Amino acid sequence: MTTPHNRSAAATAATSGWRRLLPQNRATLVLVVILTCQLMVVLDATIVNIALQDIRNDLHFSASNLSWVVNAYSLTFGGLLLLGARAGDLLGRRSVFLTGLSLFTAASFLGGFAQNPAELLTARAIQGIGGALASPTALALLMTMFPQGRERTRAIGLYTAVSIGGSALGLIAGGMLSEWASWRWVFFVNVPIGIAAVAVARFVLPQSDRSTGRFDLAGAITSTLGMATLVYGFVNAGTSGWADVETIGSFAIGIVLMAAFVFTELRAESPITPLHLFADRNRSSSYLARLFLVAGMMGMFFFLTQFLRGVLGYSDLKTGFAFVPLTLAVFTSSQLSSRVLVERFGGRRLMIIGASMSTLGMLWLTQLGESSSYLSLVGPLVIFGFGNGLAFVPLTTTAIDGVAPKDAGAASGLVNVMQQVGGALGLAVLVTVFGSASTHATNSAPAGLTAEALYRHVYTYAADKAFWTAEVFLIATLLLVTFAIRPRVTRAYDAVEDAAMENELALEF
Repeated sequence: MTTPHNRSAAATAATSGWRRLLPQNRATLVLVVILTCQLMVVLDATIVNIALQDIRNDLHFSASNLSWVVNAYSLTFGGLLLLGARAGDLLGRRSVFLTGLSLFTAASFLGGFAQNPAELLTARAIQGIGGALASPTALALLMTMFPQGRERTRAIGLYTAVSIGGSALGLIAGGMLSEWASWRWVFFVNVPIGIAAVAVARFVLPQSDRSTGRFDLAGAITSTLGMATLVYGFVNAGTSGWADVETIGSFAIGIVLMAAFVFTELRAESPITPLHLFADRNRSSSYLARLFLVAGMMGMFFFLTQFLRGVLGYSDLKTGFAFVPLTLAVFTSSQLSSRVLVERFGGRRLMIIGASMSTLGMLWLTQLGESSSYLSLVGPLVIFGFGNGLAFVPLTTTAIDGVAPKDAGAASGLVNVMQQVGGALGLAVLVTVFGSASTHATNSAPAGLTAEALYRHVYTYAADKAFWTAEVFLIATLLLVTFAIRPRVTRAYDAVEDAAMENELALEF
C-alpha cells in the first residue's frame, strides 16, 4: 500500500531526476520566462499604435472604430486581471501562467492573419484575456521564487524595467516592423517568442499547490464586469467626452458593480481579492501612486508620438527610435535602484526622488512649441525615464511587501489593475483636455495660416494643455509618496519568514 510519505518521496525523487537535466542557474531561467511574458503583454499595449494607419487602410477600419484596435485589448486585459490573479491562486500559478501565455500566443497568430476588422478585434480581445491570466501570475511567481530581500528587489528591478520600458520599446518595435515588413508582424513577432517561452516554462517553473478555498463566483463576476465597465467608461470618455450618456452610464454601472463586489468580498469565505490587503497604508498608497504615475506616463507616450509624426514629420521608424533615450534611462535607473540605491537610501526616499524627477521632466515638456526640435525632447525624456525607473522599483516592492504566499496572486493582480486603469484614466482625461483645447485654438487661430501651419499651431497649443494635466497626475504621485507612505519598520520575524519561504521553494522543486 502506498502511503502519503512514500508518494512524497517518489515525487521528490522524480522531481530531482529531471531537475538534474536543467542548468544550475534555474532561477535565472525562471526570471527570463517571467520577464519575457511581461514584455509581450506590456509591449502589445503600444506596439500597434504606430501601425494603426496601415491597419486602417488595409482592413478598411472607420475612423471611429480604429481606436478599438487598442481598446479591445485594454478592455479585456483590465477587466479580467483580478479574475486571472485569483485563478492562479486557486488553480495553480504554473498552470494558469502556461494557459494565459499559450492563449496570448495563439491570438497573436490569428491577429496577424486577420482579413477584416471583426477578426482583428476578436484576436485583440483574446490577447487581452491571455494577458490577464499570465501577467498577474508572472509577478506572483516572481514573489514566490525570490525571497524577500536583495534578490527579490533585483528581480523586481528587472520586472519594472520591462514593465515601463516595454511601452517605449513597443513604439520602437512597431515602427521597425511596420516600416520594414508589414503591420501584421506586430502580431506575428509574438508567436516564436511565445512558443519558446511556453516550452521553457514547462520545464523550469515549479508546481504550485492549489488553494483549498472555494472559487468566489459572485466576486469574480462583479469584479470582472465592474472593472471592464469602468475601463470602457474611461475609453469612451476619450473619444466621446465625459458628458456623453454612454460614458456616464458606464461609470454609474461600474460603480454599482464595484460596490457590490466590495460587499461580496466582505462576506465571502474565500474572496477573489482579500480586502485586508488594503488595510496596510503603505500598500494602498503605493497602488494609488502607481495609478497616477502611469496616467501621466501613458498620456506622454500618446501625445509625443503624435508630435513627432504630425509636427516634426517623422516616419514610423524614426518616431520609434526617438524614444530610445527614455528606454535607456528607464533601464539604467531601474537597475541602479534595485541593485544599489534602495539599500543605500531606502525605498521611500527613492520614490520621492524618482517622482520629483518625473514631475520635473513633464514640466519641461510643457515648454514645447511650434519651433521645437527633437533636441528639445531629449532632456525631458531622459529625466522622465530616469525618474520613473527609480520610483517604480520601490513602488512595486511596497505593493507586495509582507503579503502572505496565499495572497500573492491577488496582490500582484492589483498592481497590474492599477497600471491598466491608470493608463486608461490618463489617456481618457488627457484626450478630453486635448480636444477641448484644440477647439479653442482653432477658433482663436490667426487668419491666413496654411493648413500645415494651422495644424502645428493647434496641436502644440492643445498638447501643452494635456501635458499640464499630466503634470497634475505626477504631482499627486509625489504628494502620495512623500506624505502617505511611511518608512518601513524592519520586523524581527522577516528572517524567519524568508527562511520558511526558501524551505517551501526547495520542497516545490
